[in-house]
Amino acid sequence: MTGTVAVTDDGAVRTIRINRPEKKNALTLAMYAGMTEALHETDKSHAIRCIMFAGAPDVFCAGNDLADFMKAADGGLDTRAHEFITTLARVAKPMVAAVNGAAVGLGTTMLLHCDHVVAGRGASLSTPFLKLGLIPEAASTLLAPMRMGHARAFALLAMGRPLSAEDAKAAGLVNAVVDPAEVEAVALQAARDIAALPARALAVTRALMRGPVETILKRMETESGHYKDFLQSDEARAAFQAFFARKK
Repeated sequence: MTGTVAVTDDGAVRTIRINRPEKKNALTLAMYAGMTEALHETDKSHAIRCIMFAGAPDVFCAGNDLADFMKAADGGLDTRAHEFITTLARVAKPMVAAVNGAAVGLGTTMLLHCDHVVAGRGASLSTPFLKLGLIPEAASTLLAPMRMGHARAFALLAMGRPLSAEDAKAAGLVNAVVDPAEVEAVALQAARDIAALPARALAVTRALMRGPVETILKRMETESGHYKDFLQSDEARAAFQAFFARKK
């Protein structure tokens, strides 16, 4: 699979690359569908033992393509983004992320579902949902406070304050901070190390550590219900219009 989602297999590791650098790797609905398909294929494969998410050298992911979500605000809400985040919760294979540059919105919240994250110095994690009149997604309202504590999670999710790579490591969102040129190599080695572990013991250990999937899925459903309401609110419409006005 190539294009805006590039999928490559290297031994027991599948890399899913967000590949739309000309748009700062903003995610379209078609890209969500492509990543979901790649995850489903991985879970069905005995050969692939670990997944690695990667982006471009200067940006991991700018979050949702707001043009798609502006259409949703006009009443045509699509389920492909929701299907991707629920698949993140359900996928049985371990996930690694290689993060360089900006990780915005879902570019940050998806990292809460990854088992090992490598970030480059200069990387920045942010979730400006409230600034767009929206709420956080991907069960981040559950997972971020559990991982970071309420104070740090509130600053990130509600106040929209970005985290540097070093601050994200201190908060427990990132495992290692390395030079930008080394991010993918270090992340790939971690993925290979994970893939070499005894598969059954790893699967049970990971499942026990992650806790009940149903709890995460239930929070996603709750967030999604609120998200749909806010997406069609006057506040969100005004925020989107202001965003596009600034781009002209």
